[in-house]
Amino acid sequence: MSTDRDAAGEIPGAADALDTPARELLADLVAIPSPSGEEADAAARLLALFEQHNREAWIDGAGNVRAPGDDSVLLTAHVDTVPGETPVRVEAGDADLGVSGPVLWGRGSVDATGALAAMAVAAVETGASFVGVVGEETDSRGARYLVEERDAPETVINGEPSGWDGITLGYRGIVGGEYTATTPASHGARPEANAIDRATAWWERVRGAVDDANADAESGGFDTITATAETIDGGLAADGAAITASMTARFRVPPDETPSSVRALVDDCCREGTISWGQSLPPHVASPRGVLPAAIRKAIRDAGGEPTHLHKTGTADANLYAEAWAVPVVTYGPGDASLDHAPDERLPLAALDRAVAVLRTACVQLTD
Repeated sequence: MSTDRDAAGEIPGAADALDTPARELLADLVAIPSPSGEEADAAARLLALFEQHNREAWIDGAGNVRAPGDDSVLLTAHVDTVPGETPVRVEAGDADLGVSGPVLWGRGSVDATGALAAMAVAAVETGASFVGVVGEETDSRGARYLVEERDAPETVINGEPSGWDGITLGYRGIVGGEYTATTPASHGARPEANAIDRATAWWERVRGAVDDANADAESGGFDTITATAETIDGGLAADGAAITASMTARFRVPPDETPSSVRALVDDCCREGTISWGQSLPPHVASPRGVLPAAIRKAIRDAGGEPTHLHKTGTADANLYAEAWAVPVVTYGPGDASLDHAPDERLPLAALDRAVAVLRTACVQLTD
């Protein structure tokens, strides 16, 4: 296993800061590059943790780290990160974050290796079930494999940054598709719209339809559809006989819509060309009532915080678990979500400590 720590010795600035199992695990995992599709080394480090504590654990067919335990609660977070390099180091304090203690910098420290490390340690300490899943940042292949292969637990705490004193109850859904068009090649002086014109006209109609659909939304962000163009390509085909164009797009789905209703909205904008749709996830909004959120709120208060409830405009594996298993699902983890995927991604280690304490207390309540 190769990590930044192996190559450079101790993490710069760490000194005595990595003085708990969770801090050490987090530093090791952040120092191991683990973009989607390359999670094997990080998964091996997680597996070693459970094996060191005599817990049954294995890597499953998707690459997930599985450590079954008390299924009153399943702790699960994703092993993968987005691509990008942020030099791994520990800095003393952070004025922008308003903290004076050590802060760990590195890709994934917030999204979502902080939650992953906290959950793994809490699972070891309490006997709760644990899964570290792969591929969340791309196609959620690890979570999709898990819900097909595993029986439902009683409750799920999904690991994503909420702040150590926050609980995320809601995420928008997502659906993605690709528009393609082809027209015969012709002289550039002719007035007819070619495939590229058709693709751009389609996207303008889509944006207008989405704006109309959002007009009556009660608030921005969480309650609206978001249309995002991801890629566009086009030009003269290799044989010179046609002009081709393709555009991929993703649409975030608010709670009062479904992936099907958003697909229908976009399909209605298609005058020429075709749209092929990929996988989708429905929106998910959990109730603040019930044993699961109550246990986390109590644990946050026991750790000295005042719990808050959050709704996020993104999408997470929590959506998939809630749909497939029909059990209570909430999301929790340390870190400032505004630093997700950012070049200055970093996590105060005190927030990690508090998250471990919160998860430990919540798991004890849920597994009693």
